[in-house]
Amino acid sequence: MKPTPFSPYIVLAAALILPGVGQLLNRQPVRGLVFVFFTLLLGAYTLKTAAPDVSIIGKLSGGLFVYAMSIFDAYKHARIRITVWVHRKT
Repeated sequence: MKPTPFSPYIVLAAALILPGVGQLLNRQPVRGLVFVFFTLLLGAYTLKTAAPDVSIIGKLSGGLFVYAMSIFDAYKHARIRITVWVHRKT
């Protein structure tokens, strides 16, 4: 029998702290590394290509977008995992 999945709220909190950690808690380490890689890659790209008068949020917008998507992805997969686990248990 598989171990109990983490609560979606714990996964959400972990994903808010660092990108990719929510995916690690969901037992998807490669997916987490992909999110970290693209967060850094797109953050660096927009930082390098943004105009000088753009705010720091604008300069890091590519990385922040991927980071936000990783939070949503981790929470969504945690909700699916816990729902499947509960239904298989009954």
